[in-house]
Amino acid sequence: MSRSLAAPQPLLRTLLRSRPRQQQCQRFLSTHHQPSPSHTSGPRRPTTSPLSRAQPKQQICPLEHRRYKAKTVEEARSRYRTGPFSWKAGLLFVATSGGLVWYFEHEKQRMQRKRVAEAAKGVGKPKVGGAFELIDHEGRVFSSEDLKGRYSLIYFGFTHCPDICPEELDKMATMFDIVEAKAPGSLAPVFITCDPARDDPKILKSYLAEFHPRFVGLTGTYEQIKDVCKAYRVYFSTPKDVKPGQDYLVDHSIYFYLMDPEGDFVEALGRQHSPEQGAKVILEHMKDWEGAWRK
Repeated sequence: MSRSLAAPQPLLRTLLRSRPRQQQCQRFLSTHHQPSPSHTSGPRRPTTSPLSRAQPKQQICPLEHRRYKAKTVEEARSRYRTGPFSWKAGLLFVATSGGLVWYFEHEKQRMQRKRVAEAAKGVGKPKVGGAFELIDHEGRVFSSEDLKGRYSLIYFGFTHCPDICPEELDKMATMFDIVEAKAPGSLAPVFITCDPARDDPKILKSYLAEFHPRFVGLTGTYEQIKDVCKAYRVYFSTPKDVKPGQDYLVDHSIYFYLMDPEGDFVEALGRQHSPEQGAKVILEHMKDWEGAWRK
């Protein structure tokens, strides 16, 4: 009878192994999935952690395109007429365009002056100017080296000229005053006579004092004056067989010769230039000068 009641060992082993697993599964289901009795009738609420309760969720708003809304009909019509442009944009456009036009015009004039100044120094061009040695209105020796280091404005004439020379010397005085006011000590005004037989230093001094006290008058022998006029390409002619004391006129070229601080020819100013225009040309050439000045 003991044999019939005794259970086989393999069967006992399977029963003992299966019981703890069922209890463990029941515990897991009871802790995580079994609802509490108070919430069996209502809907389940999701479980939240304390951190998620403390930090509220940020609401993301969709992007909206803001459009301009006119308050009045006139304002809407005005905006429709102008379109994307405004008075500020127009003013900026005009200012920029004006600046560019001024810059290119300034550069164009500067290059034109540079070509004029370099034209006389080119190969094959007749040279204007050169070395000389004459006598000034104070009776002292004056040479072309005394003009180095600054610009010089040279005019050829004679003191007995009735009308043209006085007019041109008045113009020369005005040009010199304008240049001297803006660039002191940078220009030397020089008058060289074409009539050395009558224009001695004393006569030159009294004659030039009527126009400007800073004018430098130069004279010399007939051969010296002839050589200087030839070097500067100046035409002059005196009548032949003139008796002593007889009045006569001298035909000559009517130009102002502008020379740079190195003694090279820059430009000739004629009667078509007003005093203001001539002074402007001189000052512009001075601005373009990159060499040394007399200290």
